[in-house]
Amino acid sequence: MEAMQIVAEPRRREILRLVWDAELSAGEIADRFEVTFGAVSQHLKVLREAGLVTLRQDGRKRYYRADREAMGPLADYLQAMWATRLDALASLAEQAERVLEAAGKGSVP
Repeated sequence: MEAMQIVAEPRRREILRLVWDAELSAGEIADRFEVTFGAVSQHLKVLREAGLVTLRQDGRKRYYRADREAMGPLADYLQAMWATRLDALASLAEQAERVLEAAGKGSVP
């Protein structure tokens, strides 16, 4: 399976986002999803076999981190996509605050 096909799956993209800057255990990753640990484990396996994440085992725990170097241009694409979404979210928050202030409600706590 090609890397683009692999990251087309939303949960795998979210897993990559979670381990982009930090190493997380499989359990910590699974805790962020509303699916079974086994389902998350299967996604991690696909990402690992594609070389998109690295695996470090420490005792019984498995730790994952995105392998940006191995992703090549895909890493730039994903980072740009996430940055665009964060910019859009910040813009919406600022707009909501302006609406509340105009309505005399003050700023959002």
